[in-house]
Amino acid sequence: MKMSIYFFALLVCAIGLSSSCESKKETIKPESSNIDTLLMKHPDSLPILIRHGQFYFDKRNFEKASESATKAFRLDSSNVEVRMLYALVLNNSPTRTIADVLRSQRHYDYIIKKEPRNTAALIGIASTYSMLREFDKSFQYINEALRINKKYRDAYILKGTNYREMNNMPLAKSSYETATQQDPTFYEAYIALGDMYLSENNPIAIQYYTTATQIVPDDVGVLYKLAFAYQALERFGEAAQTYRDMFQKDETFAMSLFQQGYMKHINLNEIDSAMIFYRQALVIEPRFVEAWHNLGLCYESKRDKAQALQSYSRALKLNPNFEKSRLAAEALR
Repeated sequence: MKMSIYFFALLVCAIGLSSSCESKKETIKPESSNIDTLLMKHPDSLPILIRHGQFYFDKRNFEKASESATKAFRLDSSNVEVRMLYALVLNNSPTRTIADVLRSQRHYDYIIKKEPRNTAALIGIASTYSMLREFDKSFQYINEALRINKKYRDAYILKGTNYREMNNMPLAKSSYETATQQDPTFYEAYIALGDMYLSENNPIAIQYYTTATQIVPDDVGVLYKLAFAYQALERFGEAAQTYRDMFQKDETFAMSLFQQGYMKHINLNEIDSAMIFYRQALVIEPRFVEAWHNLGLCYESKRDKAQALQSYSRALKLNPNFEKSRLAAEALR
């Protein structure tokens, strides 16, 4: 059966693999076309398969990463780097099952027996126990990794993730803060800290999200975190400006328009302006169910029953189980 996917905000997934490809002396640019071409030229090269798998893992293309990891494992299951990649993909795929996590655990155990001081493997196996919610066992391996390297960033990240899952927010924050001290460029830790503080309605969240955007200024997903924090803290002018900045970076990001509409609609009661933003979002993403629903609410507030029902109908056509539109339409009828 499929494993329930617990939300581990920063569960360590990009565990580094030592690059035995270096001996090949072939330059690999970070574009997928180059790494794909290289693999086509050398389909049975373990070093290239490892690089190919790690490249697509980092891109979150688990299907391609799994293909390379599986082939490499079939070619040489005793190779530590191959086992690391294979375990990594198994444990982090969004479609992973409990069986996959347990298989990953066995691969990490194999590596640790061969290389007891392999901190990446120690954190890897710790993450499998986190997935299974066996936190005591996870901490055991985390602490073992820290005894080897007390500055190991990934150990603190997983520690923070565990504490967060255990609802121990003070220790989660402390662990993520320590991770940022070891690696000030690790923006995911700042996002995790921002998320926790925002859940407490604490304005310090803005500082953490801002730091993350400074590290990865072109990542619209990170910029969205900052914009939404401004919105949640009712700093609507700063939120609107940040959403506009997002849209300049990525004009396909419909959510930046939707949220501007939401603020105009719900927070500022500027219905006509809200409708403009909702319509613009729907031009980019016609299947945006929430935008259709909220557009219907706007029509309803303007006493345009026909257009409101039409908007709710569009939402329900896209998602027949969208309860808010169903109830709103029933109330109008």
